[in-house]
Amino acid sequence: MAGKPNAAIRYTAMRLGIFAGCFLAVFVLVRLRWVPAGLGDANLAWVVLLALLLSAPLSFVLLRRQRDEMSQQISGRVEGAKRKLADNRSQEDAADEAARAGS
Repeated sequence: MAGKPNAAIRYTAMRLGIFAGCFLAVFVLVRLRWVPAGLGDANLAWVVLLALLLSAPLSFVLLRRQRDEMSQQISGRVEGAKRKLADNRSQEDAADEAARAGS
């Protein structure tokens, strides 16, 4: 199995960390009135939206290595599952042929 055993968890935690950092930065900028605030109750939604818009490209660029590790880990698991399925099918086919031959 390639990569770290918890590559998906690590990648997700790092993405959440980048989002939290962006959320905090946007929140401070809105409070300082350097960035326009949303209208009334929509202020929090505005901050979340801006944080999402900032964190997505940052995550894409900054977490490339972690994303590749996660992808390799997942593809390794998928290949292992495919091998097991093929082995099980061949065993079932052999059992079916043996049953037919015995009949």
